[in-house]
Amino acid sequence: MLKALKIFQTISISLIFLVIMTMQVWAENPTWEKGTPKHHTTAGFRNYPIVEDSSGLGLSFYMHRFISAFNLPVVPESHLLSEESAIALYQKLQDKNTVTWIGQSTMLIKIDGKCILTDPFFSKYASPFPIGPSRYVNPGISPENLPQVDIILISHNHYDHLDEDFIGSIPQKENIHVFVPLKLKPFFSKRGFINVHELDWYESESMHNIEFTALPTVHYSGRGIGDKNDTLWCGWSIANRDGKLIFIGDSAYSPIIFNEIGTKFNSFNLAMVTIGTYGNRKYGANNHTTPEEAVTIGKELKAKVLLGIHWGTINLSDEDPWEPPKRFKVSAENSGFLPEEAWIMKIGETRRLPGM
Repeated sequence: MLKALKIFQTISISLIFLVIMTMQVWAENPTWEKGTPKHHTTAGFRNYPIVEDSSGLGLSFYMHRFISAFNLPVVPESHLLSEESAIALYQKLQDKNTVTWIGQSTMLIKIDGKCILTDPFFSKYASPFPIGPSRYVNPGISPENLPQVDIILISHNHYDHLDEDFIGSIPQKENIHVFVPLKLKPFFSKRGFINVHELDWYESESMHNIEFTALPTVHYSGRGIGDKNDTLWCGWSIANRDGKLIFIGDSAYSPIIFNEIGTKFNSFNLAMVTIGTYGNRKYGANNHTTPEEAVTIGKELKAKVLLGIHWGTINLSDEDPWEPPKRFKVSAENSGFLPEEAWIMKIGETRRLPGM
């Protein structure tokens, strides 16, 4: 009886999840609001220059994500470090400027002794319920073993980039500065953060002698029914006196945006680019780059070193989970990057920031 009840509850929650997500992505795109920047609309935001937006991933995508969560890939040992090894490596380089891959788009970046955490995602599921897209690799460093975080950067509000449980539980919120795109400040204020900096595209603000600039990307936002594109999405430039990094977050390719950023910023020491989740194009959605497009973005940004992120962590797409790094390395080599200039890191791995 209890087993049957549990199955019924799981099916019921699953149906609710599928309804919520399909309603969210089917929300209509409103029109531009006159007198505001071109990416602002009467009800939120849009991509600009305008790109064709899919009407939604559809029910088949979410059904597949739910079903495939019960058939997760086998993870090769070479893909990750043990947490003990990850912590030891981080501590070995603690006096250097470094980047650590926690998983997905969650990066722990240390610059001038300050710890910056991007797009924190530590939960099992990228979902409002205990079902749906499922993590198949644990975080490289668990929340309880993280160093004291000084700054959190958020690119957008999707569940695999903004973990509500982690945000609610992280200690010393009053000492953490959070940088978010427009309209995301309330999410953090409601959860006890007092130093929240809300920026529009190309707006900058400095903290601890590090300048953060919100940059345009091609994506969308939403966490529930009817809230598609209510909040903005962005990438981030992270700059100090020694150099600049760029964290893309999530983006499709744009032949205009990244050339424009590369021209404005001249060059980046390191570009963290999305190389996974392109398999969803079979459902009509183009919200992420292929590995080849990610390399093109890196060239247009005039980046000296590329780091492939947003792959090998969670069941979000239909491509072979181990295909992105192979295609990324081949494309980088064909585009003139040396092997040491196209990074594929292990989950939990820490490396020194190039040139910083």
